[in-house]
Amino acid sequence: MIKINKPEVEAELRRFVGAEVYLHSEATSFVFVRNFKVLVNEALIAGEGGSYRVALRFDGHGWLRMEALTHYEVDGQGRLLLAGYDDRGRMHVALHAGKEPFPE
Repeated sequence: MIKINKPEVEAELRRFVGAEVYLHSEATSFVFVRNFKVLVNEALIAGEGGSYRVALRFDGHGWLRMEALTHYEVDGQGRLLLAGYDDRGRMHVALHAGKEPFPE
């Protein structure tokens, strides 16, 4: 994973607007969602200086927002993988989006 480049991640998020998307999300072992399928209506990224927030509006009435995201990559299947790491390299949050289900 590389540090978030806001314009690049913004462009990747736009690929999912108007599409049915499978989400994987987790936060420090107390929140976990896998293969949650939604229709993404809006996708936003905010923040500066290394820590970012991403918000996805889905099905016209719900939001998922993740904070403290620091790194990203697009894998070989076109999935956007976002993660937040602390200063010791430990992952605290993750948000993954893809057009196909994630492996169980």
